[in-house]
Amino acid sequence: MVTIAAVLLALCAQSGPAAARHYSPDLWSDLFGTSRPKPRRAALRIPVPLPKPRPADAPAAGPDAAADVKRTPAPSDKPAEPIAAAPQPSACRRALTEAIAIAPSIPDIHGAGGCGGVDLVRLEAVVLPDKRQVSVKPAAILRCAMASAIADWIRTDIAPLAAGGGGAISGLDNFDSFECRGRNRIAGAELSEHGRANALDVRALKLASGQSISLTDRTVPRELRESVLHSVCARFSTVLGPGSDWYHEDHIHLDLMERHSNYRICQWNVWDSLPKIAPLLPAARPDEAPPREAAAKSDAAK
Repeated sequence: MVTIAAVLLALCAQSGPAAARHYSPDLWSDLFGTSRPKPRRAALRIPVPLPKPRPADAPAAGPDAAADVKRTPAPSDKPAEPIAAAPQPSACRRALTEAIAIAPSIPDIHGAGGCGGVDLVRLEAVVLPDKRQVSVKPAAILRCAMASAIADWIRTDIAPLAAGGGGAISGLDNFDSFECRGRNRIAGAELSEHGRANALDVRALKLASGQSISLTDRTVPRELRESVLHSVCARFSTVLGPGSDWYHEDHIHLDLMERHSNYRICQWNVWDSLPKIAPLLPAARPDEAPPREAAAKSDAAK
């Protein structure tokens, strides 16, 4: 500080033209070789607002007040998404109870080309009025309406039919149910009702005695097979069996296909029973048959 003051006095003491020539208007630059620093602005003092006093009628703050504030979520500008209501079961599903069939619901199937269906069940057994169960093996994947029709057919028609023959039905041989394929498994064919879970192929009925009754076996009494034919043709819109198209010679196809004007198809030839012993020789010529020579002349005359 003493050195700077001495320099300032020496400069001020100079006078005359020489002093005027060496005088610099920026004394700070001459002394320190840098530009003069800019003066700082005085900081503005802004009064800090204080919170409003607590209203006299406000409830007293307890120890849980802070916790309540922390648990309260901050309001969001995003509207709450509506919660989708669970789908209600169909009338068929409500009617197909465990007193009629063991048929748990399964998820809908949506495959390529319209394959699949909705309101599906896995038909595991049919419950008879006396509480006995008729197993379906393997379990059939069907639409509820088709499963209900199968259950009613077994309960109303087949169980009494078996009982009338001295037996008791215990099982149904499921040859095919849901399968995503064309008709008769032909590539490029129209989608089968099996692909819509709307068809069941039945091969045989099982009795409690262990006997299996094949519906296409010609050794089974014709009357029994005809009774089954009449019962299924009265219930299902499509019935295909032996003699229909060579694809159903060993089973019976049943479905509930909807057609124009409620058109129905029932094609099942109940063949005569085969003889127990096949003849080894042709039957003897009847006595009333004309002589062979006369028959030959008659044919030649034609």
